[in-house]
Order: sequence, then structure tokens, then C-alpha cells
Amino acid sequence: MEDAGVGWIAAIIIGGIAGWLAEQFMKSNMGMIANIILGIVGAVLANAILGIFGISLGGWIGYLIAGFIGACILIAIVRAIRR
Repeated sequence: MEDAGVGWIAAIIIGGIAGWLAEQFMKSNMGMIANIILGIVGAVLANAILGIFGISLGGWIGYLIAGFIGACILIAIVRAIRR
């Protein structure tokens, strides 16, 4: 989170937005807390994956994009495990 230049309050807000966007995109039905957790954990996951390929996303927009990508990945993983 500190690498993205985003504080904790902003991470919660941006994580919630990213999680909500991923929820809408993946046609999932989750609550607000789950969206925030998905967005924050998804951003960490996506930044780690993108870092392997040498891609670095910074700032609020980068954190939002990484959170969206990571949350979509997490939703897909949960769906695959549930089946």
C-alpha cells in the first residue's frame, strides 16, 4: 500500500470501489465489507503479480486498477474452489 502512495483511509475507499467494480464486472453478489477486503487484498495480489513482469502501478488510479484486477482474480479463484 505504501508503494502505491496511498494511505489507509484512501486504501479502504479505493479498495471498496475496486471491489464493487469487480463485483459488478464478475456478476457476483457480495457485501460492502467483502468488497473492501477484495479490493485491498486484490491490489496487493495484482501488484505482486504485475511486479513479476516488471509492471508498476502507482498512485490512486494505479491502486484502483490493481485492486480491480486482483479482486476479479480472487472472485474467479473462489468460484473455482466452490465448484
